[in-house]
Amino acid sequence: MSTDTGRGAGLTVGAVADLVGVSVRTLHHWDRIGLVPPSGRTWSDYRVYSDDDVARIHRVLVYRELGFPLAQIGEILDDPDVDEDAHLTRQRALLVDRISHLQEMVSAVDRLKEANAVNAPLTPEERAEIFGTDWSEEYREEAEQRWGDTPQWAQSQQRSAAMSKEDWKRVKAEGDALNADLGAAKRAGVAPGSDEANALAERHRASISQFYDCTHSMQVLLAGMYVQDERFTETYDRVEPGLAAWLREVIDANARANGVDPDTATWG
Repeated sequence: MSTDTGRGAGLTVGAVADLVGVSVRTLHHWDRIGLVPPSGRTWSDYRVYSDDDVARIHRVLVYRELGFPLAQIGEILDDPDVDEDAHLTRQRALLVDRISHLQEMVSAVDRLKEANAVNAPLTPEERAEIFGTDWSEEYREEAEQRWGDTPQWAQSQQRSAAMSKEDWKRVKAEGDALNADLGAAKRAGVAPGSDEANALAERHRASISQFYDCTHSMQVLLAGMYVQDERFTETYDRVEPGLAAWLREVIDANARANGVDPDTATWG
């Protein structure tokens, strides 16, 4: 038999561990630090837990689940100015807040799942279908190596992930239309710095800003890459010979009109 120090017979540490769902080691640790020492004794002097001890363990579990450190939990439970009802009221309020937060997190996860279901990222085959044989997965890998640690790359990945296959088709169609208009403007002798040329430069910048917020300074650096990287040069010059160089002049002139010196442009 066990000594009755609570409202009922004492329970061994193993029985309490099974009852409350924690390990015997955890209960021994809480005993050592004085958080929940068993208050009963058996006739053979083994320590056992009373009903009050078990109730205290349940309160410890609630506060631990809420993220309180054990030392603070002990201070809360041993506060002489807080009665049992006050403990329960505090625990309930914290749990309601926790439940509300978890429900918001569940809703957020559901929205992400819906977005992923509707806007699944394009496969390499789908990219080739939309962008043609010029598309290569190596381009993406190269871009990630060059800009992967920039905020613009992170922004572009976030926006791209939310785009559907139909969105990508629209992007391709708009890009083709822009390139055609750029080629027509060069053939017509549109001068860099003119209103028509500046409008085209802004259309070009807007096309990039679909993926990340592109400043005039960033656009200048991209235009420089169009004439420095033969792959970009070839892409534009297939539309109209000399288009890459002309587009750079158009972008530089528009940047100057917006207070950016192309010679000192920076990525930012």
